[in-house]
Amino acid sequence: MDKASTKDGAFDVFVVFLKLGLTSFGGPMAHLGFFRKELVERRGWLTDAQFGELLAICQFLPGPASSQLGFSLGLLRAGWLGAIAAFIAFTLPSALLLMAFAWFMPLLSGQMAQAAIHGLKIVAFAVVADAVLGMSKKLCPDWPRRLIAVLAAGVLLVAENSSMQLFVVGGGALVGVSLYKFGGAIKLHAMALDGAKPGHVEVLNLHYGVRHASALMLLFVLLLIGLPMLASSEAGLLSVADAFYQAGALVFGGGHVVLPLLEDSVVTTGWVSKESFLAGYGASQAMPGPMFAFSAYLGGLIATGQSAWMGALVALVFMFLPGFLLIGAALPFWRMIAANSAAASAIAMVNAAVVGLLAAALYDPIFVSAIVNVFDLVIGLVGFVLLCVWRWSALSVVAWCVLASVTCAWLVG
Repeated sequence: MDKASTKDGAFDVFVVFLKLGLTSFGGPMAHLGFFRKELVERRGWLTDAQFGELLAICQFLPGPASSQLGFSLGLLRAGWLGAIAAFIAFTLPSALLLMAFAWFMPLLSGQMAQAAIHGLKIVAFAVVADAVLGMSKKLCPDWPRRLIAVLAAGVLLVAENSSMQLFVVGGGALVGVSLYKFGGAIKLHAMALDGAKPGHVEVLNLHYGVRHASALMLLFVLLLIGLPMLASSEAGLLSVADAFYQAGALVFGGGHVVLPLLEDSVVTTGWVSKESFLAGYGASQAMPGPMFAFSAYLGGLIATGQSAWMGALVALVFMFLPGFLLIGAALPFWRMIAANSAAASAIAMVNAAVVGLLAAALYDPIFVSAIVNVFDLVIGLVGFVLLCVWRWSALSVVAWCVLASVTCAWLVG
């Protein structure tokens, strides 16, 4: 990989990732394809083996995998300035679009406008149902993991307690470690790309070492412990920072898993209405770039006592921050992490548990809020088929659900 000066390299990274942020539709898995096409094939910034190794690391850790990968690619290309440039450029377009949606949504007061917003809630049903099915196939390939997923969903549906989400994630990790100790280790299920495998570590051109990595890990832990101590039940900036940081630190298994975590943080507390939450989540499916930009929309809606811009900025930064701290801390230690079978077993069971977590969220709040009559159910099921069977883009499914919802409202009303 060619070296570039930090300043010029960071500008190049910004330009390339801005293009990706404007054109990368289709969700996290599609983003990986866009990244590889642009940075490996077209520009030759790194090799296929290096790209695959970075992808394995990002899948191993909690956080938004595609954004962590972009952050890592910027870091390798132009140091920390490159990492920040990649994050800003890739995230900014979708964050601004969702902020605009948050501002214009209160103006949509007519029957047809409300039907369109309701259609976005149905989008959430179709998209999350597809995510649950797809993730269950990849992350629950055997009966032990399927059982963990079912138990996790059952516990969350019955308990209806926010602390149960932490219990489910932690319980999955303990089960994984226990299976490893008793001889039933489960291999980490991660997408192998171009031969990249856990345990095989490609040489990565890092600009820092173990000392800086340790400082990043310490900062991650201090924020994880310290923010709850500083936050309160009021919707201030510190409370917003804490809520989004905790959610970002617990996202295993894909971007859709952030839905129940954020719903518990901002809807259960009364900061954002359930209707606005689901409408924004549906709208985020039509946006390019990372799904975690949904946090900017939520931050803009929360009444923090500061400007909507400030709320959006705090929510956005603290949503992504834990994943970036972890990937930055993990890179120098990856050789040791990849060789740890107990950690791999724990992560595999955590991934199974979050499938159950997402399945529980599919029913409540999504199904109970979005599907209020038989027409909604038909629209949602057709959207699911379009995604799962015919492989339509999420943008096309958004158009279908909104148009169908508006048409039904027009015919009935």
